[in-house]
Amino acid sequence: MLAEVQPAPVQPVALDEAKAFLRIDGAAEDALLAGFIRTATALAEAFTGQRLVARAFTETLAADGCWQRLSAAPVMAIAGIDGEGGPLPGEAYETDIDRAGNGWVRVAASGRVTVRYRAGLAADWNGVPEPLRQGIVRLVSHLHAHRDAPDAGGPPAAVAALWRPWRRIRLN
Repeated sequence: MLAEVQPAPVQPVALDEAKAFLRIDGAAEDALLAGFIRTATALAEAFTGQRLVARAFTETLAADGCWQRLSAAPVMAIAGIDGEGGPLPGEAYETDIDRAGNGWVRVAASGRVTVRYRAGLAADWNGVPEPLRQGIVRLVSHLHAHRDAPDAGGPPAAVAALWRPWRRIRLN
C-alpha cells in the first residue's frame, strides 16, 4: 500500500502563472483556480505515471525475498526499510534505482515491511519540465472555461500532446 507522507510542498504551476494565462486580475477566483491546479496536477501525474514535485512516500510490501518495484516514480532515494520491530539492518535488504527511475527492493526477512523513499521529477516547481507545466496551465484554463458546461467535452488534445513525451507505461 502506497502512502504519501507529505503532500507536494508546492504545486508545479503557480497560481499567478495560471491567472496570467487566463488574464484574470484580482483574488476573487483564487480558491477555485488553486483547486483546478491541484486537479490538473493530479491528472498530469496519473497520465505520465510520474510524480512531478519530489516528496516522501512510504509503501508497505510483503517481504518474500524477491525484487519488488516501488509504486511511485521516479525514485530519487530510498531512505530505509522498517520491519514490525523497527528499522531493518542494512544486511537484511537490498535496494536499487534503475536508469528509468524505478525503485526496487528485496527483503530477506518475512512478513510485511514499510519502505521509506522520496520520488519526483524535480525538487521544486522550477525544475518541472516546461511542457508539463504548460499542459497543466492549459488544462486549468479548460476546467475554468467549461465548468459543468454541456459543451465541456474532454481535455484539449494539446494537453496530452504536451504530456505524452513524459508518459511512463508500466507493464506488470
